[in-house]
Amino acid sequence: MTVQQDISPTHYPGSDMDARTLRRMERVLRWLSEHYIDQPSLEDTASIIGLGPHHFQRLFTRYVGVSPKKYVQFLTLEHAKRSLAASASVLDAAFDAGLSGPGRLHDLFVTHEALTPGEWKTQADGLDLRYGWHDSPFGDCLIVASERGVCGLAFGAAQDRARAFENLALSFGGARLTWDTPATTEFADLAFGGQGNIHLLLRATSFQLKVWEALLRIPLGATTSYTDLASRIGRPTAARAVASALAANPVSWLIPCHRVLRSDGSITGYRWSPTQKRTLLAWEAAQSERDSAA
Repeated sequence: MTVQQDISPTHYPGSDMDARTLRRMERVLRWLSEHYIDQPSLEDTASIIGLGPHHFQRLFTRYVGVSPKKYVQFLTLEHAKRSLAASASVLDAAFDAGLSGPGRLHDLFVTHEALTPGEWKTQADGLDLRYGWHDSPFGDCLIVASERGVCGLAFGAAQDRARAFENLALSFGGARLTWDTPATTEFADLAFGGQGNIHLLLRATSFQLKVWEALLRIPLGATTSYTDLASRIGRPTAARAVASALAANPVSWLIPCHRVLRSDGSITGYRWSPTQKRTLLAWEAAQSERDSAA
């Protein structure tokens, strides 16, 4: 997964569709949930609601936020994860998920998880990660990364470094963590003002991924509520599940869970303390105001 620093969409997917189109998209999602294992083509999926493939591709992407192909990949990946968790071999998991072989499963995992199926199956056991503390505009910043990308970013005052590290380390299962500040310096530079993209090494459920992707569409200086975020992903009654997904976010700042507030605007429930959340929001508000005045 790649995060860019200048994401600033103006609305969430599907918010401007008419009721008939929304019903058609819902029908397609139900059909895909039942037939993704057949790896349906774009043409076959579009025909379910009587549309041509190009028009359907545009509508689906507006509604879901990703292309039909990527959505099927998410469903397939979750199926393969369940098979691997149930002790299936990589070969069996690939065939069980409707893929032609372990090579395609390997590509799917590396693309979306930055882990091989074998690494995911062992819950990161044996994975080598490096960590280091760095200065940031918001105080001490802990970054955990592998050679493939960042998998953790946390904040903590000097006297709370041990507690912050223990909290974040819970996200990495049986991985081996080694203190190596130089190895994480480049990621710190990119996270706070550097040019270029940051690759994230994340393990997440499909629901968590959907919530985190919706977070990336909230522009700098803006906030939303848990209820509104749930509505944005098409789950208006899932505000508590959304809150749990935010709490599981291991990369503070890069996936901006600090932009979500309670419906009354109060600041609570931030993994790295409400005070840190206020600091991040105040800094972003100042940057947004500066950019508007420029």
